[in-house]
Amino acid sequence: MNVLARVDLAEMIIIVAGVSGSGKTTVSALLAGQLHWRFADGDSFHLAVAIKKMRAGIPLTDAERWPWLRAIAAWMDERIARDESAVICCSALKRSYRDFLLDGRPEARMIFLAVDRDLLARRLADRHGHFFPARLLNSQFDALEQPQPDERAVIVVEHSEDRPADTVARIIGVLRLGEGVGSSAPGGEHEAET
Repeated sequence: MNVLARVDLAEMIIIVAGVSGSGKTTVSALLAGQLHWRFADGDSFHLAVAIKKMRAGIPLTDAERWPWLRAIAAWMDERIARDESAVICCSALKRSYRDFLLDGRPEARMIFLAVDRDLLARRLADRHGHFFPARLLNSQFDALEQPQPDERAVIVVEHSEDRPADTVARIIGVLRLGEGVGSSAPGGEHEAET
């Protein structure tokens, strides 16, 4: 289980991460709506050339992902500078990506959605109109470095019977965002439900 330290903050940036098909966008949008916070879909920060490449079934290289990560970080920094709470989703598959997004940003929290590979394959096969084809799922797992206990990330396991609202409820619980949402969070540490 991963441990997430809590600090007293007036604002919070929640990053919902995970491989393609894990439900990041759906869960993030629902979470942001429930909290009445700003939402951004990390996919919208990809360069057009990167989207074209993925649509063609070609996985991005590490170097091609960094401009995208820098754009996400800049968006987060804008929210932090304005004292705005927000939710954003992005894959953050590698530890170096997660470290980059979290380091120096105590306002940021990362939730990593863990989903069974077979369930992901079914979800991607059923998804239509997205630039990321199901055949790239293996490339996601090739790049994936599972969050480790010493990281500032909480793993939330999704099960086949879970609805997005169930996952959102677990995230709110693990981050202790119930009463007084948008106000300062209590201190202490806690573990994710896995």
